[in-house]
Amino acid sequence: MPAALTDPRTVARAFRAVAIAEAVSWVLLLAGMFVKYVPETTEVGVQIAGPVHGAVFVAYVLVTLLAWRVLRWTPLTAVLALAASIPPLVTIWFERWAHRTGRLPVDTAEPVR
Repeated sequence: MPAALTDPRTVARAFRAVAIAEAVSWVLLLAGMFVKYVPETTEVGVQIAGPVHGAVFVAYVLVTLLAWRVLRWTPLTAVLALAASIPPLVTIWFERWAHRTGRLPVDTAEPVR
């Protein structure tokens, strides 16, 4: 396995990026669905955002499984991370919770003295 895939900080940064991307792709898909079904003007938003969201969702699941292994999450944490991908925008909540509780070891700036 490449060294970058076993470095906790790299995995944590990748998880954060994919969690945010998953939430953004949800918003785009929801906006496309709104335009498709409410004013019924076009399906282009769903045709573009649907596959993008699907790809980002798969990436989120894969990075979550990698984080589970590399960051040594408990099974409950991994299940919560995976479940967070289902409702819109919950991946952001999970990422912030995981960071706050020490489950995502990302770089933090040292305080200036």
